[in-house]
Amino acid sequence: MKHIFACIDGSPSSEAVCDAGAWVSQRVGRKLILLHVLDKKVFPTRTDLSGNLGVDTRDHLLDELAELDARRSKLALEAGKRQLQVAVARVKTKGVDSPETLQRHGHFVESLAELQEDTRLLVLGRQGEAHDSGEGIGSNLENVIRTLSCRILITPPDFIPPKKVLLAYDASPTAKKVLYIVSRSPLFKGIPIHLLIVGESSEEKQRLLDEAREQLEKEGHAGVITALKPGEVEETMLGYLADEELDMIIMGAYGHSRIRQFLVGSTTTNLLRKSPVPILLMRQ
Repeated sequence: MKHIFACIDGSPSSEAVCDAGAWVSQRVGRKLILLHVLDKKVFPTRTDLSGNLGVDTRDHLLDELAELDARRSKLALEAGKRQLQVAVARVKTKGVDSPETLQRHGHFVESLAELQEDTRLLVLGRQGEAHDSGEGIGSNLENVIRTLSCRILITPPDFIPPKKVLLAYDASPTAKKVLYIVSRSPLFKGIPIHLLIVGESSEEKQRLLDEAREQLEKEGHAGVITALKPGEVEETMLGYLADEELDMIIMGAYGHSRIRQFLVGSTTTNLLRKSPVPILLMRQ
């Protein structure tokens, strides 16, 4: 059985990741695993000692550097264990009785890729420990989105369980698959869904929206709202999100329309940076 993985570190976003992971775990009835990855990039590159130093001096410095690396690695691993302990305590307060923990040492994206077969949903903070600004997104996030094929929930520094959500739709094969998954998943049962197509109004687009709404209603989703809005994808989605006071965006990571160009282009980071709510990206 696949599990919910929540990636924590020493950043303020870890609290939101814990809260989001606990919410997902309880909604879908899957085990929550709190994951800490000690990324190899946190260690500095070994200094080049191949210059004019004598052999004895060079060997002595290499030994000291190796000892220093070992000490730093041990301290970092201990700090990670402590962060996991704090995360366990937090998710228990959110109702998760038996969370598990996992610690990995390696490249962050590669470590997540190795766990992908066991991942139902991955929860990430918009900014990680290495991010030194209150704006923007973490350096690893875009690589994770482009590399992994699992579902990814990206949360801003604060997570509030959603009361109303936005499902971006374009009737592409990917969007229809996302619609199918959302309609049958317990994650959003009982939560009103807004279906939005960004594009010029037409009878065909309205028909596609009506079909999507009917599919959701057939699976027990009540109060589905449809909307067809012209404009640019990013601006229109964020405007609709604000106007309707929605709490989460759900969207497929690939499609055939402007949403596809939007998601694989440079404006991906703009949406992640600007969105005040979590974003659930689905590629399968």
